[in-house]
Amino acid sequence: MTLKGKTAVITGSNSGIGLGIARELAKAGANVVLNSFTDRDEDHALAAGIAADHGVTARYIKADMSKPEECRALITQAGACDILVNNAGIQHVAPIDEFPADKWDAIIAINMNSVFHTTAMALPMMRKAGWGRIVNIASGHGLRASPFKAAYVTAKHGVVGMTKTVGLETAKEPITCNAVCPGYVLTPLVEAQIPDTAKRYGISEDEAIEKVILAKQPSKEFVTVEQLAGTVLFLCSDAAAQITGTAIAVDGGWTAA
Repeated sequence: MTLKGKTAVITGSNSGIGLGIARELAKAGANVVLNSFTDRDEDHALAAGIAADHGVTARYIKADMSKPEECRALITQAGACDILVNNAGIQHVAPIDEFPADKWDAIIAINMNSVFHTTAMALPMMRKAGWGRIVNIASGHGLRASPFKAAYVTAKHGVVGMTKTVGLETAKEPITCNAVCPGYVLTPLVEAQIPDTAKRYGISEDEAIEKVILAKQPSKEFVTVEQLAGTVLFLCSDAAAQITGTAIAVDGGWTAA
């Protein structure tokens, strides 16, 4: 498929899942806008590299997704937004009675509220263009709960609910809104946790992966960034034109149980 002429804005995209999605959409011909809260030479170099590799326009725009005005300004500065991928997110783990209030506020702001603000700004652009795709990167935790992740689970459930609402509001238009719900993904951040997890439990790294990190994932395999990016690309395709307001689990069977 081709996304030539389309502009994709991907939040939280200077590493990991977001960067993988940006590269996949650029490979399909989309112009891309990368984003994070930093403003380093490396961030702008990532955009330049994508442009050179795929012959598209690629830019990096700094915007802090914890701040509503910066969420909205990101879309305005992008100038166009045919595809919006809401990917930015953070995590903190603690029992609810010990959960720091500032961590709760930050997770709700970045993981959920930012989706509202970017979507509200992007929809008028999509309507004017006569086409649009919104893909919210939720989580298996948007469909299932786990202990000690109150803010994250709450935010991701909220993103799934917002996805359904936007899907219904745009159902008669050539615009779709869907959520992708990944299981455990092998990102550099997760990869770095494997040795420490093995040491903590006194087991091998392979056992740490299977018995601890992937305990809930029946496939016992990590989801790859490439698989998630491919799912997002499919949702942008004509084949997915009647898929809207839904949550697609990419989780090795975790939420099937």
